[in-house]
Amino acid sequence: MAEIIDGKRLAEKIRNEIKLRTASIKTPIGLAVVLVGENPASQIYVRSKKKACAEVGFKSFEYTMPETATQEEILDVINGLNTDRSVHGILVQLPLPKHIDEKKVIMAISPDKDVDGFHPLNMGRLLVGDKGPRPCTPEGVMEMIRSTGTDITGKQAVVIGRSNIVGKPVGIMLLENHATVTICHSRTRDLPKIAVGADILVAAIGKPHFVKGDWIKKGAIVIDVGINRISDGKVVGDVDFESAKKRAGFISPVPGGVGPMTIAMLLRNTIKASY
Repeated sequence: MAEIIDGKRLAEKIRNEIKLRTASIKTPIGLAVVLVGENPASQIYVRSKKKACAEVGFKSFEYTMPETATQEEILDVINGLNTDRSVHGILVQLPLPKHIDEKKVIMAISPDKDVDGFHPLNMGRLLVGDKGPRPCTPEGVMEMIRSTGTDITGKQAVVIGRSNIVGKPVGIMLLENHATVTICHSRTRDLPKIAVGADILVAAIGKPHFVKGDWIKKGAIVIDVGINRISDGKVVGDVDFESAKKRAGFISPVPGGVGPMTIAMLLRNTIKASY
């Protein structure tokens, strides 16, 4: 039976470390969150981030804009935040309304204040191994893998999902830590056969219970990035947890796994941006 990787407890430890560092810094750390529209999930995420800021002693700035906000109006807000010295980190909550070009919005954020790590310059820094803010969810995944005490070097790692937000960057981070990485997706042939060879399996495809227990190598580390709400209202991951935990060595739950770690990494990126 797998050992549970408790993302909530690990995130709390990281937040406590950040709180101590914040207390030793004279200038208040400022994080600005821009929320456009009334997406319920986005509103929940923003509230969680605001609460986390308060817990570690950050000053949070929230800019709520209507669904009808124009591209120019959003860019004006971002440009103002780029030059505001009291703001060290800027986060634009995704997804944005369909009439907004997300790429242009992300490009408008100063790379040094891009605490989400999505700006192309920061993605490029990740690719070539330079320092810079790392995407929060992939960095949270890496922290969870490290928490098992496993040496990643030489391990076979399989990432299911190729998004710019999770799949691609976490693949690069695993490669950076000397794993041999295979990135799979919805069109990958013989996916179960590939998955079962993984010492480390990261599921980030956005389909509930997609990864079955017999896809898991005995003793593998399984990190479930999926957050899916099913018909009964319950939130589940991309991995069939009950069957997978019987074969995995370590496994992250949903909820209480990657979600809290993503916010913890956002706080860490913000305090680093203040230096």
